[in-house]
Amino acid sequence: MKRKVKIGNRIILLFILFIFNILNSFSQKGLVLEEALQIAEANSPSMKKVRLSLVRSQENLNAQNAALKSNFSLSVNPIGYSQIRAFNDLISKWNSTRTTESFGLFTISQPIVLTDARVSLVNRFGYKDSYSEYTDLTTKGFSNELSLNLDQPLFTYNRTKLQLRELELALENAQLNYAIQLLSLEKLVTQAFYYVYQQQQSLDIASQAYQNMQQSYEVIKNKVDAGISAREEMFQAELNLATTKSDFENNQVTLENAKDDFKILIGMSLFDDLMVLPDISVDTVQIDIAFAIDQGLANRMELRQREINIETSEFDLIQTKALNEFKGSLGLSVGLFGDNENFGNIYENPTDNESVSLSFTIPLWDWGERKSRIKATEASIETENISLEEEKNNITLDIRKVYRNLLNLQNQIGIARQSVTNAQLTYDLNLEKYKNGDLTGMDLNIYQNQLSEKQLSYTNSLISYKLELLNLKIQTLYDFEKKEPVSPVMTLDK
Repeated sequence: MKRKVKIGNRIILLFILFIFNILNSFSQKGLVLEEALQIAEANSPSMKKVRLSLVRSQENLNAQNAALKSNFSLSVNPIGYSQIRAFNDLISKWNSTRTTESFGLFTISQPIVLTDARVSLVNRFGYKDSYSEYTDLTTKGFSNELSLNLDQPLFTYNRTKLQLRELELALENAQLNYAIQLLSLEKLVTQAFYYVYQQQQSLDIASQAYQNMQQSYEVIKNKVDAGISAREEMFQAELNLATTKSDFENNQVTLENAKDDFKILIGMSLFDDLMVLPDISVDTVQIDIAFAIDQGLANRMELRQREINIETSEFDLIQTKALNEFKGSLGLSVGLFGDNENFGNIYENPTDNESVSLSFTIPLWDWGERKSRIKATEASIETENISLEEEKNNITLDIRKVYRNLLNLQNQIGIARQSVTNAQLTYDLNLEKYKNGDLTGMDLNIYQNQLSEKQLSYTNSLISYKLELLNLKIQTLYDFEKKEPVSPVMTLDK
């Protein structure tokens, strides 16, 4: 009777666990790799930072392009009053003046990118009421001055073009950096995704081992109770059961930690539960190593970044050479001025205003400052050229290493597959012995664990191969599975 009660309690317990697992599975979010990558791109903290850097570079370029268009400005001085007593050298007397005025200044300014000049159209309109003690007269009336001005730098580099080009390169570099970070994130997310899957598999294996050990424990307990087996076997069975239970609980903790790390990586809430759903089926891919290296050297964005660094260093050289340089400036201005007490008669007797100015800056002696700074900048350019060659060599070396790893992993996949087949045949044979009473449950559990380990090893070899294929895609920017190039560069709408 007591035996039936125990069996009934066990059935109830198993039923409760079954219902709990069903409810828990409904609360979990099944996540495939592509979905995880999309979540990571949108929510990952590192990608948010890189995206903001890209936005900043784009907006800086937009602002510079806007600054190259015509600029309209208006400044107004509604009222101004001054009363001054000062010594007048012309008449050798102290003189008091009182002035009340108001004016407005309207300016249209246009940079000229081609020559680094600036053309401006300026109109100044005002009213002035002025009294002088010396003449005892009050002069008042309206005035208007319209002028067209040109300021042209001479014998120096085009600063407007250089600044614009620097911002264009900064934006391109930000786009390249975004793409590089996106590929790096894809690698990190894929590794973490498969690591969570590996922990899920390990937990399943540990769970199966725990269940098998519980069954073996019941068998040994019944034999000991019946006096068929020695009491020492019961002690060993209890130790084995406790060990497998501890392994199961350890795997639970490891899985939960892996899932939390994965959620932080992709920017997912820590309070959301998930279960990864990978596709680990893989077909080995034939790879032409020469083609792979050519793709890497032609497409790797790090090489373009090195070239941008070289071009930026050349800009620094241009600016350095401009230190203490011989340069000039040309200023031209033509205008029309008119004044009258009546607003409508301002240009009744207009006056032409013209001016031309030409100035030069001539360096005499700088104690070798310019020469030394030029040499230092040239050394920086040479360093960047060396870095470019080093990057090319590193890319070639990395691709060759990945290629060798893929060949090795293909062999490991074949060995792991054969090991699973052998372990399955061994387990089937010993299962028949167990059914015939020629093998204990503990011995059968050993073969079960061996089969589970071989299956997990085979899964791990497939995952390693897929990760190395992803690494090759990142190294070459070519997807050898889909046989198509990869173009991850992102641009923002202006």
